[in-house]
Amino acid sequence: MGSLSVVKSNHVFLGQGSPDVRAALVIEGDTIRAVASPEHLAHVVPEGTPVRDFGDAFICPGFHDAHQHVFHTSLFRSDLALSYAGTSEKDCVRRLQEFAAQHPGDGWLLGQGFRSALWDPPVPPTRASLDEAFPDRPVCMYEGDLHTLWVNTRGLAELGITDDTVPPAGGFFDRDADGHLTGVIHEAAGMYYVAKVFASLPRQGVLDAYRDYFQMSLSQGITSVCDMALCAIPGTDFVYDDIYRELLDAGQIPMRVHLYPQNVGTFERVESLQAEFRGKMVQVPGTKQFFDGISSAHTAWLHEPYANPYFPGDCGRPTVDPEVMRSYVMEAARRGIATRIHTIGDKAVSTAIDIFAEARRAYGRPRHGMNAIEHIENLTPADVEAMAKIDLVASVQPQHVVIDVTQPERDLGPERASFMWPFESYARAGVTMAFGTDSPCVPDSAMQVLSCAVTREVPQTNQPSGGWLPQERISMPRAIDAYTRGSARLVGREHELGTLSAGRLADFVVLDTDLVTADPERIQDVTTVATYVGGVPVWEA
Repeated sequence: MGSLSVVKSNHVFLGQGSPDVRAALVIEGDTIRAVASPEHLAHVVPEGTPVRDFGDAFICPGFHDAHQHVFHTSLFRSDLALSYAGTSEKDCVRRLQEFAAQHPGDGWLLGQGFRSALWDPPVPPTRASLDEAFPDRPVCMYEGDLHTLWVNTRGLAELGITDDTVPPAGGFFDRDADGHLTGVIHEAAGMYYVAKVFASLPRQGVLDAYRDYFQMSLSQGITSVCDMALCAIPGTDFVYDDIYRELLDAGQIPMRVHLYPQNVGTFERVESLQAEFRGKMVQVPGTKQFFDGISSAHTAWLHEPYANPYFPGDCGRPTVDPEVMRSYVMEAARRGIATRIHTIGDKAVSTAIDIFAEARRAYGRPRHGMNAIEHIENLTPADVEAMAKIDLVASVQPQHVVIDVTQPERDLGPERASFMWPFESYARAGVTMAFGTDSPCVPDSAMQVLSCAVTREVPQTNQPSGGWLPQERISMPRAIDAYTRGSARLVGREHELGTLSAGRLADFVVLDTDLVTADPERIQDVTTVATYVGGVPVWEA
């Protein structure tokens, strides 16, 4: 039991599609004891109970980013690395030189953010441009989607990579016409080698980056996050439980974190972490795997070849043999552990659905959390119905819709590109959506998550006008539901998080604008007044 307090407003969105109402949240300790009308407060709490009245501000459940890479988001928000997309290879090198001037020394120079497909000209970089600017200092630049690494010759040497090096399974090296390395490393290989670069970072700087990350998240009303493994190679999933352990012991984790380490067919690590992190702030609901890459690089796994194939029969490929993936998921299901699988291409999606359907028939639902597929860009209406049938969560990131609206048709053709990120179709079929960002692949911006789901337009330009594939837009109440209750259901905490009702943890955000009635094209201007976690204001403007 704890002391009583009251927070009220004229616009409270309690969750799960409810209208916003005049309401008072009666908080006892870290929990909502009751939701009352302001007129009846005297019948609910004793005289003298502290009351904070936010007037016409908008209160809703705290946002829950269901898919983020916390280490990378923290790092690339910090001064330890450069975050820059650039307009061309030359522009990126110029900005790296400016960053190097501010960070002298002979250690690794690290950056992230470029997307060569959006450059002018849209061609992949090579180590030659980095070598000219940095002949003696190791440099690596991570692509914006975290699937490609660009390294100079000194960096390749530092990593022990030569023309004869065999890349790790699930990854590959670009080579020139003579078979020599270009310095561009893809998929699991890039993730494996960049882990060696990250190991050189100062630990205190990394801890500070995590602390700053928590505050940045809270300042947007994000009260919970899922920290997702980024690579299936053992030891390089970037879910650093030792960092959480240190910060938790110091009382320095002010928001709820859900860890999803890699699933590599053995479960000692995840089961050990589940036994250790059992409190309200850090939990381990399940594991993560990768089934394919991304369609823009032709590494997403398709039933039929790409519309612009790199070679005859170019359908991408699975990063894990389907039978191996099946064995991973089935063993996790036998143990009651939830699995979430990165699936972009339609073959990866349908194969993952079939595996999860078999697991559901054999073992039922996981004991904690839910099975899910991640990203799910290219699929069919039949896939949506199949997901609904087995209660498979669609963990989706609305900002991905508008990264480049010309890319899907270019790579997949008009027919396949006509049904992508189908939010409204999920809603009609009864598929639970859990919204996130996949940051730092896109900005960790709560308002962009919501606006992209509702408008399907680029937040900064409101283009294309009316939205890309506008029939798949959803209402703001549904978007908030996916970003709160949907994510809570995914991690197995719908009984604690995601709505504002008696018995739930008092995690909520106070905003200066009513999201339900606001023009969704203008919610980028909405600001946070206060963020509460467990009934405590952990951030205030």
